[in-house]
Amino acid sequence: MAGLRPAAEAGYKVAMIRFRPLAAAPLALALIAAPAAAVDRAPDRTAATDYVLARAADANGDLNRAAAGYAAAYALTPDARLGSRVYRQAVSAGDFRAALAAARNLQAADALPSDGRLLLIAEAVQRRDWARARAALAAMPDGDVFGFLTPIIQAWISFGEGKDPMPLLVPGKGGAIALPYIAEHRALLLIAGGRMAEGISQLATMSATRGGREVRLRLAAAAALDPSKPDERTRALAVLQGDDALFVEARAIVSAGRRLPGAIRTPAAGMGELLTRVAADLNRDRVTPVALSLARIATFLDPDNAESWLVTTTLLAGVGLNDLALDALGRVAADDPFATAARDLRLRLLVREDRAEEALGLARAAATAKGAGAAEWTRVGDILNQLDKPADAADAYGKAIALSEANPDPAGSGLAVLWLLRGGALERAGDWAAARPALEKAVAMAPDSAAALNYLGYARLERGEDIAGAAQLIEKANRLAPDDPAITDSLGWAYYRLGRLPQAISTLEKAVAGEPGDADINDHLGDAYWAAGRRFEARYAWRAASVYASDDKKGRLLAKIENGPPARP
Repeated sequence: MAGLRPAAEAGYKVAMIRFRPLAAAPLALALIAAPAAAVDRAPDRTAATDYVLARAADANGDLNRAAAGYAAAYALTPDARLGSRVYRQAVSAGDFRAALAAARNLQAADALPSDGRLLLIAEAVQRRDWARARAALAAMPDGDVFGFLTPIIQAWISFGEGKDPMPLLVPGKGGAIALPYIAEHRALLLIAGGRMAEGISQLATMSATRGGREVRLRLAAAAALDPSKPDERTRALAVLQGDDALFVEARAIVSAGRRLPGAIRTPAAGMGELLTRVAADLNRDRVTPVALSLARIATFLDPDNAESWLVTTTLLAGVGLNDLALDALGRVAADDPFATAARDLRLRLLVREDRAEEALGLARAAATAKGAGAAEWTRVGDILNQLDKPADAADAYGKAIALSEANPDPAGSGLAVLWLLRGGALERAGDWAAARPALEKAVAMAPDSAAALNYLGYARLERGEDIAGAAQLIEKANRLAPDDPAITDSLGWAYYRLGRLPQAISTLEKAVAGEPGDADINDHLGDAYWAAGRRFEARYAWRAASVYASDDKKGRLLAKIENGPPARP
């Protein structure tokens, strides 16, 4: 039911990047593929034949053959549109030899896209060919969509040449859109140039608003320090203070005297960091071929930057290229602070690929390894939920709770979430006697958690337990999260159960407006309409619900459309 979703959907949290729902890629994005493989060519093959076969391979998901076919077609007929397709496919797949060749062909045809210009600059920067890098940057036309990056790239080139880059990074350069990027790279260039105290001080001025981005920047600052030297180890540990899981893992690495990966010491690493952030920012709106290209170019510039691989993985998964996404995750080193985030992403991808049993095996292995904690058992519980094994999931969450109680979180919020997850799993397993006290404990520990209040209130409502009290819990949840359609649905259903039909209908109509494709909310609205004597509207709502309902619910909805709802006991 809609009201019970908050706990059921609790799952992985990955630092700094948003993992978007996986979806079938539209045609323009489906052209992204693995590196082109050699294909046997019959003497009478034409460019048209290669193109048709490539499109057919695309449609069948055979991306390697599609890439080879497009490249072969372009070799016979150098059409700019086909060349753009070859370029986009190659760079997004990480085949930089093919991508650079395609980019140069497009440049000669005056058809190079903006991200292609960045690739040519990146190659020169990686080769430390500063003259060619400057020439490629100067060739960027006025009004280019990525023109705001010019002063930052110029600054890193100047750094590579041994010149002072700071005069290039002043407010106003690149326009208002460049300001946050310039602020970051002033700090990173100070640190790369050995002016550690100044760089860290600048990072501190950004800390109030940076969130996850600040975490990455502080990790990069600490990575520039040598923990084999006592004074630098002390400074690195000071930079890494905080409760974020990445800081905890990074402090363990530094305390052991090992140097953190992810330092930004070179122009290639600096430009890679810049493009990674731009790709992640573009991904906030939607996955685009350009965002994926920028992330891939970042991995080309600095293959040791784990964040770039995580962003690349997220973008590949966002267009359904899960095999390539899994391959990208393999580039994150096991001893990197981002390794846990990479493991989380891998498990999520495996579950979404219907390989949940494989994911469960990996999660159990991690949970039973030496030093494992509550987070590892929480992952096991999440995957067991995906496998529709709620009783086993509840046991896993119970193990996580025991470990969390042995190492308490000062804020207590993490433990409250675990009690909510355990209570939700027990409720779905049919053990309400054990679920209710677990959910009540979650509410007691986090009285302002809309998810916990809603889950407990709705579960009581469904069982007819103290409907007025259940409604009060849901009303509080709604005050805390007034725009959550699932909670609005719960509130409307509570009003329905209390017999307050006008309030129920207006509240449920609001919930449907917020989530028109939710079968449960439309079903509830139909019941409320029917109770109010609005039979035509009730049947319309149930028909809408049947469009989105799972197969096991369609029969019940069709019976309602025919005969009305059964009498409630």
